[in-house]
Amino acid sequence: MTFSEACEALVKQFESLQLTAYQCPAGIWTIGWGHTAGVQQGDQITAQQAQALISQDLTSTANDLSAILPATVSLTQGQFDALTSLAFNIGGGARALPHKAPKLWADLLAGSTQAAAAQFLDIDHALVNGTPVELPGLKARRQAEATMFLAS
Repeated sequence: MTFSEACEALVKQFESLQLTAYQCPAGIWTIGWGHTAGVQQGDQITAQQAQALISQDLTSTANDLSAILPATVSLTQGQFDALTSLAFNIGGGARALPHKAPKLWADLLAGSTQAAAAQFLDIDHALVNGTPVELPGLKARRQAEATMFLAS
């Protein structure tokens, strides 16, 4: 599977376009629409470069998600998009989902759609100065992802 335009729109809604590198609340250097790989203080990009980065990042995340999903798990487009958005946003990407969201992953593998959707709402903290902090932006993003997960 691959991500849809709805997935990209959701990511863009919560990331917002930044053409100059900034540190997110967790202290990670970020640019464009949430791109972090190799970003350093002072980096600048164009809007076209930001679009290329988000396309590459989401493609890579979707490919990794497809690679780790057992063949027995069948997802709707909305479910795949919600998981891609989540995986894009957490440190370690899709391959980290089973470890960073073990309850969600277990519910997903068990085919428990409602329970898996509810687990999105528990992934709303980021490490800020070494302390887990609930962030309102993450809470809103997880609600949107859970809604997308259940919509299709």
